[in-house]
Amino acid sequence: MALNCKWGPLISFPPRSSNSLSLPFLGAPLQFQTRGLGLRRICCQTNPNPNPNPEPLIAEGVNDEAGSGKENKSEPAKTTQNAGNDGVPNKQINKGIALASTIAAVGLFLTTRIEVGVSLKDLSAAAVPYEVALSNGMPTVVEFYADWCEVCRELAPDVYKVEQKYKDRVNFVMLNVDNTKWEQELDEFGVEGIPHFSFLDKDGNEEGNVVGRLPKQYLLENVAALERGDPSIPHAKVIGQYTSAESRKVHQVVDPRSHG
Repeated sequence: MALNCKWGPLISFPPRSSNSLSLPFLGAPLQFQTRGLGLRRICCQTNPNPNPNPEPLIAEGVNDEAGSGKENKSEPAKTTQNAGNDGVPNKQINKGIALASTIAAVGLFLTTRIEVGVSLKDLSAAAVPYEVALSNGMPTVVEFYADWCEVCRELAPDVYKVEQKYKDRVNFVMLNVDNTKWEQELDEFGVEGIPHFSFLDKDGNEEGNVVGRLPKQYLLENVAALERGDPSIPHAKVIGQYTSAESRKVHQVVDPRSHG
């Protein structure tokens, strides 16, 4: 800090009981020297040039603990910032999750389309011929159906699911009631409503039957019992909402040699 000092007279005032003079417009007492006239140096700051980066002032009585406390206050903010950076999801992880979700969605969509798109014609094409089923030594599920049967079409996806699970151990036979070839079987199994599911053991003996619209669990549990070789099935005689088989008289299959 540069000081510009000049010599000049000091102002002298008459002695007072105090060496201070109160000036109302300043609001604070001023101290004056009252010991006579004389020349004194008056120093003032004429060219202040404060340091642009001044050192921090530390008041007396403030020890190192206060300074360390100030530093400690800044630590949580730094920690919070790091925590925030760590919480930002990685772009590669996001891409992986998005890809997996897309694949799962496509798989679910395709599976649903396949199940919903299963028709009675598809089941009939994959069915085991009745004569083969009676001779291969495996238990058998015989379904009597018709293409015009509303309930039969509705249950086709459920039948397909059960068939896919047990097709290597259980025969699944489809007999179309419109085919006059199966008149004897219709009478033998007492088919009056469709869909009609007859459950045969490995020797061809009927263990029971279920008719009409019923939960898939009924079919699944009966087939599981057949596959295990249980002496009986859990649902031996159950009837739900069905379509009358009498309607088959007006829907005759032209080629009676067809196994469907």
